[in-house]
Amino acid sequence: MSITEFLHYLEFEKRYSPHTLTAYRHDLQQLITFLQEQAGVSDWVAVTRQHLRAWMAALLGEGMSPRTIRRKMSSVQAFFSFAVRRGDLPRNPGANIQLPKIGKQLPATVSAPEMARLFAQLPEAEDFAALRDRLALEILYGAGLRRSELTALQEEDVDAAHRRLRIRGKGSKERMAPLSPVVWACLEAYRQAKREAFPGRSALLLTNEGNPVYDKWVYLLVKRQLGGVTTAEKKSPHVLRHAFATHLSENGADLNAVKTLLGHASLAATQIYTHNSIEQLKRAYRQAHPKAGPEGEPG
Repeated sequence: MSITEFLHYLEFEKRYSPHTLTAYRHDLQQLITFLQEQAGVSDWVAVTRQHLRAWMAALLGEGMSPRTIRRKMSSVQAFFSFAVRRGDLPRNPGANIQLPKIGKQLPATVSAPEMARLFAQLPEAEDFAALRDRLALEILYGAGLRRSELTALQEEDVDAAHRRLRIRGKGSKERMAPLSPVVWACLEAYRQAKREAFPGRSALLLTNEGNPVYDKWVYLLVKRQLGGVTTAEKKSPHVLRHAFATHLSENGADLNAVKTLLGHASLAATQIYTHNSIEQLKRAYRQAHPKAGPEGEPG
């Protein structure tokens, strides 16, 4: 049994993204280092529940958040489950293990006025690079894409007849993302500039050298632009996806429609965005209602 075999299973049978595979590999290698250096264990068969608990305690001691530790343990549990199914291990030492508790956190987002300022600050130049940068941001916020979904876009995914994009989501699930007139106009202008600069390239978004954009490129673009409009600590591409969903919810969009647009597998994953709307209502109540108490409850 090896990590490589497990990762091949995730890649070719589960269709996990390269970003997810990298995270799984790092989590498992981190566990191996702990087991060898701190527990003197070098055989998966010898790993016990106590070893995994000790690893979690060590991660907590290093200041790692409970949310991150839970994600790492999810990788480990999946690995051991895979080994048990193959008959390489008699049991899963991570099964039903108690995980660190986490408090409910609203997803990091930015306000609609902040997003308006972000697009207003972009240069008006119509050269290839400026059009590409604007389009990447417009799609992330205007269609709620994940970073991996943006970098995977191909020319063939553009549905000109219906002004929408075909998105390849998690687990190779596909969905269609409608584009607003503003985003569509930006897409057309960019594609014209792209055909002139790099004819025949199949990837939709290209770097200045004509190569497909990649995860870090997208992250740095978003971080740079968000830095000009918000002081929030988190400035990742996922913040724009959260903003897309939050602003839809705040403006009365049906939750099932938001679920479909995001490509969520279940409604439970989408319901977090209703909490942002509730918090907004509470703030409005505290600020405007004469009987609002100090905590937003009737006085």
